[in-house]
Amino acid sequence: MNILELSEQEIGRRQSLQQLRDMGINPYPAAEYPVTNWSEDIKANFHDDEKLDVTIAGRMMSRRVMGKASFIELQDSKGRIQVYITRDDICPEENKDLYNVVFKKLLDIGDIIGIKGFVFKTQTGEISVHAKELTLLSKSLKPLPIVKYKDGVAYDKFDDPEMRARQRYVDLIVNDGVKETFLKRATVLRTMRQFFDKHGYTEVETPILQNIPGGASARPFITHFNALDIDMYMRIATELYLKRLIVGGLEGVYEIGKNFRNEGMDKYHNPEFTCMELYVPYKDYNWMMSFTEQLLETICIAVNGKDEVEYQGKVISYKAPFRRLPILDAIKEKTGYDLNGLSEEEIRDIAMNKLKMDSVDETFGKGKLIDEIFGEYCEGTFIQPTFIIDYPVEMSPLTKMHRSKPGLTERFELMVNGKELANAYSELNDPIDQEQRFVDQMKLADKGDDEAMIIDHDFLRALQYGMPPTSGIGIGIDRLVMLMTGKENIQEVMLFPQLKPEVKMPQTSVKDWEEKIGVPENWVYVLRKAGFNLISDIRAQKAQGLQQKMLEINKKYKLNYEKPSVEEIQQWIDKAQA
Repeated sequence: MNILELSEQEIGRRQSLQQLRDMGINPYPAAEYPVTNWSEDIKANFHDDEKLDVTIAGRMMSRRVMGKASFIELQDSKGRIQVYITRDDICPEENKDLYNVVFKKLLDIGDIIGIKGFVFKTQTGEISVHAKELTLLSKSLKPLPIVKYKDGVAYDKFDDPEMRARQRYVDLIVNDGVKETFLKRATVLRTMRQFFDKHGYTEVETPILQNIPGGASARPFITHFNALDIDMYMRIATELYLKRLIVGGLEGVYEIGKNFRNEGMDKYHNPEFTCMELYVPYKDYNWMMSFTEQLLETICIAVNGKDEVEYQGKVISYKAPFRRLPILDAIKEKTGYDLNGLSEEEIRDIAMNKLKMDSVDETFGKGKLIDEIFGEYCEGTFIQPTFIIDYPVEMSPLTKMHRSKPGLTERFELMVNGKELANAYSELNDPIDQEQRFVDQMKLADKGDDEAMIIDHDFLRALQYGMPPTSGIGIGIDRLVMLMTGKENIQEVMLFPQLKPEVKMPQTSVKDWEEKIGVPENWVYVLRKAGFNLISDIRAQKAQGLQQKMLEINKKYKLNYEKPSVEEIQQWIDKAQA
């Protein structure tokens, strides 16, 4: 990297870095720094009558120099604490460079330092650390976006959503509450695992790269496996592999892992997301509804200390039991149309001609039509946890037929705050019925449905060995964390969500500057520093004026580049104009 590509502050920090090295100070030491205490623990356990020696480490987030004494604010993994530093304490010998030069001039906000000292309370009553030793542990070369306040107004806030997600490492440092969100996410996952483990279920891992993307209706990502010269798919669900393990005799299995669906991005969707799937033999969807109520209530209490949470101005209660509502009854309740017993053509007519749904076309099968109607007219209305149950068979190719309602299946989706949180079945274990439903799905694919399931012959073979009656459920972890933390965008609960490529300022390449108009490489960076990123940018410039701008930068940064003549620069401009 050329130094002129850096900002003024970045250049200054690199100069400080070199000065530190010239003084014999390693700005990135390798030795262990044995931290004994953390900021919040120090504050919580302080006693006036007890002298506590501590070793702490973290980022310097602010600094107030008052001659021979200074205050800094140190931020570690648990919070912030004030540190009192005096020249004579950290420099007991005659040489005072550690304070006068290193601390005052060469350290910057964001640098990671270690402090050895003791805890005390200032005259204003603030619990602080009195430093006896200071050690530089890591020099920060990029300035942090530190928020400044004046008259109650915040300036320089790091609050752009895309930038926060792209530079999560900065977001975690400077924005309050971000770390807490991800600690709560960890609590959700830990509590879920503990709940399942307590019931005797086994956590397993299944393939992410799959020959056939099965277990859901979704568009997969495709990649190529060079060793076997075959196309592979990133998994869209774990279902079919977990059911194979139930066939194999495991007593309840679950997996928490990444799924991938080649779909759009919005505040509720990310193409890479975390899902939990659980399968338990000898259970049905009625049992799974009760089990899910217990699970979510337990998680909510673990995360928030109570069985309810405020979300988007609404209080959502996870206290069991949740409402149970058949999907066709929900559609009738919200649209006035009873779809029970209607054919595909009759439902399409209602959707297209009576409900005037532009999202529906002739390629939609019965299941997808019902799904679209429910999604548009019903889904968003269910705020409190609600089990939508008894889906038509066309919507549920992996679900057991309802024991008493012809044409329906034993399936539920859990709706919370107008969105699906969980999907569960009494799992289909009839291999002949399953094969026919796969065939029906392939007919939908032939009609143009790119989300229809592909026949998985190995899974059918597994079913033929016999799978016990089983209930299964899938829960979207990211949406669950959103609900438990009150966040309104999925990107806020994912450490590194998928983002569009970062927009970069258009620049003519160094090679083109050289080959097309003859500018030497070192002067290309000078021109860019002066604001000329494209060859076309210099067309309107006067040669003498452009030379002056270039020489000012050459002098300012002590580059000592050989001065180009006015005639040379005029030649560059002439070629740029050609």
